[in-house]
Amino acid sequence: MPSKRLSVVVTRRLPDSVETRLSELFDVRLRDDDTPMSRADLAAAMQEADVLVPTVTDRLDAGLIGQAGPNLKLIANYGAGVDHIDVDTARSRGILVSNTPGVVTDDTADMTMALMLAVTRRMPEGFATMQSGAWQGWAPTAFLGGRLGGRRLGILGMGRIGQAVAKRARAFGMQVHYHNRRRLRPETEAALEATYWDSLDQMAARMDVLSINCPHTPSTFHLMNARRLKLMKPDAVIVNTSRGEVVDENALARMLRAGELAGAGLDVYEHGTDINPELRDLPNVVLLPHMGSATREGREEMGEKVIINVKTFADGHRPPDQVVPAML
Repeated sequence: MPSKRLSVVVTRRLPDSVETRLSELFDVRLRDDDTPMSRADLAAAMQEADVLVPTVTDRLDAGLIGQAGPNLKLIANYGAGVDHIDVDTARSRGILVSNTPGVVTDDTADMTMALMLAVTRRMPEGFATMQSGAWQGWAPTAFLGGRLGGRRLGILGMGRIGQAVAKRARAFGMQVHYHNRRRLRPETEAALEATYWDSLDQMAARMDVLSINCPHTPSTFHLMNARRLKLMKPDAVIVNTSRGEVVDENALARMLRAGELAGAGLDVYEHGTDINPELRDLPNVVLLPHMGSATREGREEMGEKVIINVKTFADGHRPPDQVVPAML
């Protein structure tokens, strides 16, 4: 199949350089409106396309994939996480799925550390004071936060991003601990100066900061449920730049309001844009609009990965970043 004849549908606006390159290589239908496609529009796109390029905002469940036309053979996801795609159903219909791993590791790790600092050093409170004009000058006891240095950081999920967070945390003088479904190799663990915990319960109960860096899968849904959140120390902070579904958001909001946790920094939410309203009103909570990977460089590199995956597929080969069920 010549690549110039490949029909590619992109579901969201992408960086200009990425859209230009896609248009040069393929028969592309781009999206002018930077909002998620409706379910009906997604179904129509999957009927006509050889390749669909979705994003995390597109929920491609079994029902939708079941409506795909006979020509759809590749879902080239613009993003690393694929929890919004039913990979098993796609595979059963002969549709390959690819993603864009690795390119926003540093960007997301940077944002994780930024959230830790913002919460522990009470930056939003300071910002709000300055914006309102209420600041009366420096005072010895105003806006007292806490240092990161010396604190125990528990990382839940020690993949690429978790390890990048560990390196940054060590530079801040934090003690790094982690829980992962597989223990790291001894040499990697030693290089990161990280302590492994087989029991998530025991780790959560002893950490000053807990960073969520694992993907959302059926086994990680509400991994930090009400019971586990209650194990955490009342002066502990939780940060999530991974997937909102890993944390029971309602339980988290209740505990923060009750003073059973010291604070939270969140970039992702259990129900997407439908955020628990209690979280918006708490001064010890920092909320960001899923911008952990939002650097110009990272988003362009994500696009380049998509292009490589589609081009490789068009040339008759398997995409280099093909997702297989064993990876999930």
